[in-house]
Amino acid sequence: MMWAEFKKFALKGNVLDLAVAVVIGAAFGKIVSSLVDSIIMPLVGIVLGGYDFKGLSVKIGDATVAYGVFIQNVVDFFIVAFAIFLFVKGIERFKKKKEEEPAPAPEPDRKEELLQEILITLQKSKQKDSL
Repeated sequence: MMWAEFKKFALKGNVLDLAVAVVIGAAFGKIVSSLVDSIIMPLVGIVLGGYDFKGLSVKIGDATVAYGVFIQNVVDFFIVAFAIFLFVKGIERFKKKKEEEPAPAPEPDRKEELLQEILITLQKSKQKDSL
């Protein structure tokens, strides 16, 4: 019984979508980390006078605080956050365009057609009476 409930939960669309998003997010994170480690941070280091951020650390007693790695992770975070922001903005723009498209007018049924004809006839007779 518990297995059936778990299977029902695990195979829901939202859970599967979430699992796919986690896998894609992890792959995207690796790409962004590679971009930051291999391209952005070396260029930033050159601009700042040849600093290697990975090597930035301070020794306190027996412990080494590698704050350069932290700086690099902060840059990773901002790049990932900005990429997600752009993605969400694109999706919102797409949804907004889709919502703005007018829905086709429904075909009038026979009752509406008859009421429209009666209204036109009444308007014509009213115009004749006023002349």
